[in-house]
Amino acid sequence: MTVAQTENLNIVAVDHMPSPEEIKARVPITDKAAATVLEGRRALQRILDGEDNRLFVVVGPCSIHDPVAGIDYARRLKGLSEEVAETMLLVMRVYFEKPRTSTGWKGFINDPYMDDSFRIDEGMAMARQFLLDVCELGLPTGTEALDPIAPQYYGDLISWTAIGARTSESQTHREMSSGLSTPVGFKNATDGDLDVAINAILSASRPHSFLGISGKGQSAILRTGGNRYGHAVLRGGGGRPNYDSVSISLAEQALAKAGLPVNVVVDCSHANSWKKPEFQPLVMKDVVNQIREGNRSVVGTMIESNIEPGNQSIPKDLTQLKYGCSVTDACIGWDDTATMIRNAHDVLREVLPGRSRAA
Repeated sequence: MTVAQTENLNIVAVDHMPSPEEIKARVPITDKAAATVLEGRRALQRILDGEDNRLFVVVGPCSIHDPVAGIDYARRLKGLSEEVAETMLLVMRVYFEKPRTSTGWKGFINDPYMDDSFRIDEGMAMARQFLLDVCELGLPTGTEALDPIAPQYYGDLISWTAIGARTSESQTHREMSSGLSTPVGFKNATDGDLDVAINAILSASRPHSFLGISGKGQSAILRTGGNRYGHAVLRGGGGRPNYDSVSISLAEQALAKAGLPVNVVVDCSHANSWKKPEFQPLVMKDVVNQIREGNRSVVGTMIESNIEPGNQSIPKDLTQLKYGCSVTDACIGWDDTATMIRNAHDVLREVLPGRSRAA
């Protein structure tokens, strides 16, 4: 008697994926890159602990699709970071995974050649190489953790992690965050609900045990000690921004009520700018003005920025791609990015020396 098949009914192929150890052996971390990562994490922790009055700014492309243009951007950002280091810690936004509302290109790791070949094995190694190159410049990196397995492959090269609006409510991502080695920013839900982020911070601060993979790629039970550097990221939602002083005050009250550190990061993009990149400088200016007027809770901002402004569709002929222009959400261009950060620097260097973040 033949037993009927009951699994893998919709699986058409299973391809080998190299283990995290194999990918790391191909692209090993260097002493310089490790120093950049650790220094970036320590600086972020000091800011979140109130020991460093600077803001951290996670700035960079909505997504990485061209490593050449990405490194070009990183070099520019490194120069700018040295210029404003007195007031801001610049962290390059390096996003390889893109959550999609329905369908679309899911990012550099999933489809690095943008031709539906889905060479995830090659995409992972290429992503790790890109992160290594950025860290070698002395620039810390931040990314969004979407696939819970991916951090095993490149987490050693990341200084800051975001959990997106669609996944802050996910138990899987809260458990994963509890074991990450970086500070983690949890975004409010797409409808603007901040409770989702607050519950995520609380959950991630606790120990968890869950299924994952080891460095050898074997199924494993991962046991964590909890991550005490979770914090809230306001990105707007539900048809309105939430970077205004009233919204930030409400976030402060909610965090304090939950017994959490009153740390707020403002995402200048997404619903806070109505997805219009040209509004991001206005959001940044407003937030910096709030700090000048006495705000003590805002510790950072996020900016979607690229070499060229706007975005573009992915053409069939990839040679027609515009250099340094986003293929996902529209971004502010480099010149405007540098201007908005320099303008913030000019204001902050006058007010940060007297800013107290003590409770």
